[in-house]
Amino acid sequence: METATIDRAFLARPGLEVAPDLLGSVLRHTTPEGTVAVRLTEVEAYQGADDPGSHAFRGRTPRNDVMFGPAGHLYVYFTYGMHFCANVVCDVDGTATAVLLRAGEVIEGPALAASRRLSARTAREYARGPARLTSALGLGRPDNGADLCVADSPTQLLPGPPVDGGRVRTGPRVGVSGAGGDGVAFPWRFWLDGEPTVSPYRPHVPKRRK
Repeated sequence: METATIDRAFLARPGLEVAPDLLGSVLRHTTPEGTVAVRLTEVEAYQGADDPGSHAFRGRTPRNDVMFGPAGHLYVYFTYGMHFCANVVCDVDGTATAVLLRAGEVIEGPALAASRRLSARTAREYARGPARLTSALGLGRPDNGADLCVADSPTQLLPGPPVDGGRVRTGPRVGVSGAGGDGVAFPWRFWLDGEPTVSPYRPHVPKRRK
């Protein structure tokens, strides 16, 4: 695995360009407990103010401030009152574009990842899903805003081996509605075909009015 971080200019592009290019790259996080690294196999793009599924759709808030740039930082948020999810901020300053890290393969620190994911039945489940990925890496609220592109950062985004473009698949984002309510209008989830770590697809289910 390479040790040089991904260049910030690589990330300072539209999210829909960055997202598939992140497949195969490695997110590495070091804590006092040790180091865990995950090779990314599934991601989702979020396009800021033009995207109803984005946290930034209704403007800038203290919660989503990191999304507005600069590129190359980690946006970590708490969801459903129990989980953290991690995103790579991209595009130019002010666009609030980010790529959600949905799933990956633990390639460094499997024992530490397993200790954080006691409910996982197999190694492929350590980081199979956005909340599981952040848990396996040991990421949380203090890591929001971490710079992924500097050598002395405890959280780094690293290039991985080249990915065969023929393996990249795309489809609707998980649990996000589209113009027709089924997510088809936003096929902004990207994954590597044949990877057992890719998370199961669950379509958006509209809430029923009482």
